[in-house]
Amino acid sequence: MSVFKDTLYKGQHYMQRWPMKKELAALFPENRIIAATKLGFKTMPPLAILTVMMQYLYGDMQQLPASIAIALLLITLPMQGLFWLGKRSSELLPVSLATWYRELYQGLVTQGCELEPAAKNPHYSELADVLENAFKRMDKAFMAK
Repeated sequence: MSVFKDTLYKGQHYMQRWPMKKELAALFPENRIIAATKLGFKTMPPLAILTVMMQYLYGDMQQLPASIAIALLLITLPMQGLFWLGKRSSELLPVSLATWYRELYQGLVTQGCELEPAAKNPHYSELADVLENAFKRMDKAFMAK
């Protein structure tokens, strides 16, 4: 259970750190997953309550356990997004993205930004940090590479 909980925590942390820029939307699925997860956290609990209440008020009481099961499914949908984000944040970057990560990191250091030491084998979480700093401190030319 602790591994699942840690993955959800990593996913929530990664969701907060990832820069939600339209330039990244075509390159990474994170923008879509984060948007869907945030929407799910807003809409799924009321929808789950509505599902159970409609069955309770207007339906057959024998079908109430099925509507409760559907409500539980609806409530867990946003958690699946957090789980995916948590797993993704721990994945190693492919070689091409790792090279881009190092180039961005060197560009930021050259401009005088104080960053944590570069990761030898970077993960997506380190890429999120470097991208956030790059969007804050560099012009948009770094996305052309």
